[in-house]
Amino acid sequence: MPTALSSTDAPTRIPAEFAWFRPVRDVGHLLRFRAAAVRRRSAFRWSALVLLFVTIGAATIPAFVPADDERRLQVAVLMPTAMAGIFAISIVSAIASGGGRELISREQGVAFPVSPTTDHLGALLLAPLNIAWLIQAWVLLGASAYGALPPRLFTAQMVTLLWLALATAAAQVIAWTVEAVRRRPHGIVAMRFLLVGLVAVAFWVQITGRTTTVLDSIPTLWLWVAGIQGFTWGWVSAIVLEAVLFVCLVVLGSIPANLAARRLPHDELRAETDTHTPRPMPWTDLSALLRIDRASVWRAVPMRRGMAVLAVGPGLVAVVGGLPWESITVLPGLVVSGGALLFGVNAWCLDGRGLLWRENLPIRPGTVFTVRALVIAEFLGIASVITILLASVRAGFPTASELTAIACTVVVVTVQVVGASMRWSDQRPYAVDLRSARATPAPPVMMVGYSARLALCTTITGLMFSFLAQVPDPAISLLVAVPCLAWSTMRLLRSRRRWIDPFERARVVTTVAA
Repeated sequence: MPTALSSTDAPTRIPAEFAWFRPVRDVGHLLRFRAAAVRRRSAFRWSALVLLFVTIGAATIPAFVPADDERRLQVAVLMPTAMAGIFAISIVSAIASGGGRELISREQGVAFPVSPTTDHLGALLLAPLNIAWLIQAWVLLGASAYGALPPRLFTAQMVTLLWLALATAAAQVIAWTVEAVRRRPHGIVAMRFLLVGLVAVAFWVQITGRTTTVLDSIPTLWLWVAGIQGFTWGWVSAIVLEAVLFVCLVVLGSIPANLAARRLPHDELRAETDTHTPRPMPWTDLSALLRIDRASVWRAVPMRRGMAVLAVGPGLVAVVGGLPWESITVLPGLVVSGGALLFGVNAWCLDGRGLLWRENLPIRPGTVFTVRALVIAEFLGIASVITILLASVRAGFPTASELTAIACTVVVVTVQVVGASMRWSDQRPYAVDLRSARATPAPPVMMVGYSARLALCTTITGLMFSFLAQVPDPAISLLVAVPCLAWSTMRLLRSRRRWIDPFERARVVTTVAA
C-alpha cells in the first residue's frame, strides 16, 4: 500500500552511486532535531561565540607573548610528545564511552532510521563538545603558537588542527573496534588481558628508562618539524597526509561501528538481566534509600567505566610522572569534577520513571535529597581516594602539612561539587536513559558548560591547597577549609529547601519521568 514520505526521506530516490551520502544527510537531520530542542537559544549562541573566540585566542595570542628563545625551544621540543598524549587521551575517552557519545539517545532513535554509520559520524561530531577535549585542544594550540614564531604560525597551526582531527578520528576507530570485540563471546575477558598487557609494557618502559627513546620515535616529530619549517614541500606533504588519513579513518570507522551494532553489549545486557539475592530488610528509611541509590549507581555501566577511568587514569599518570605531594593536591578536583559529569549534574535521571514510584513512598522529601547527596559524595570520594593512593606510590611519605592539605582538598571539592550538582539537578532536570554506556546526563552543550564551571572551581581550590601544602603549619589548611565548607554547605542546604517545595519537586519529577 502507498505510504507518505517521512521527514527524513528524500523527495526522490538517491541513486546507488550516491548512497554513501545518506548517512551524512541523516546527521544533518539529527543535528537540526537536537538544535530544535535547545531551551535557551540565545545562551547557546553566546556560548558558541565564546568557545570560538577562546579557540582563536589560544591559537594566536601565545605567539606574540614576549619570551626568550630558550623557553620557546623547550616548548617546541615537547610538542611531539604533547601531540601523542592528546592521541592517547582521546583513545581512552572514546573507549570508556563505548565508541563515543550518542547524537540521539537510544529510546529516541527507535523512531528514526539511524544507521550505525550515521551514529558513528554523529559521535565524531560530538567529540569536541567535551571540556576535557577542549582544554587539551586549547593547550596544544597555545603550545604550538608559543613554540612557533609568528611568521610560521599559520603553517604550525594547520598541522596541529589537522592532527587534532586525525587523532579524534583514529581514536573513534579504535574505540569502535574495541567495542565490537567486547561484544563478542569472551570479548570482555580478552580486552581485560590486553589492558593488563599494555599497562605492564608501560611500566616496563618506565622502569627500564626507555621513556625518552620511545618518545623520540613517535612519528609526530616529523609532522611538527614540517609545521615549523614554513611553506615548504615537507609542510605540503604533511598537510596532505593528515587530510587523507583523516578522511580514510572517518570512512574506516563505519566498519567496526556496523560490526558493533549487530551485537548487544554484554555489560548492559548483564545489568538488565542479572538477578540479585534479596538482603534483610533495613531498619530505617535512610538505610533503605541508601541501599537503593547505591545499587542504581554501582550497577550502571557508565558509572563503573567512568569510575575506572577517573580513578585509575590520573593515578597512573602521577605514578609515571612521579608527581610530588604538592602537585597531587590538584588531582582530586579533576577526579571529582569528572565524576559529577557522569550523573551528578542531573542526579535524578538515574531514577527515570521510578521517581514517580518513589514519590508515592511514605518518606520525607528531605530524606530523599540527603540520601542522593550522600551517594554522590560517596562515589566521588572513593574515586579521589583511589587516585591519591595510586599517586602516593612514588610520592613518598607526606608531611603533616601535605597530608592535611590533601585531606582538606578532597573534602572541600567534594562538598563543592555535590552542592553544585544538586543545585543544577533541581534547576535544569533532563529525561535521560543512562542504561547505555554512551549516554550523558544532559545535552552536549550543557555538559560543556557544566564541565567548564566545575573544572574552574575545583582547579582553583586544588591550586590554593597546593600552595598551602608548602606552609609548615598544617592548621592553616584547616582554617582555609572551614569557610569554604560553610559556603558550600549553605548552598547545598538551599538546594534541599528547594527540593522540599512540592511545586519544584513536581516539576523535576515530571521532567525526569517523561
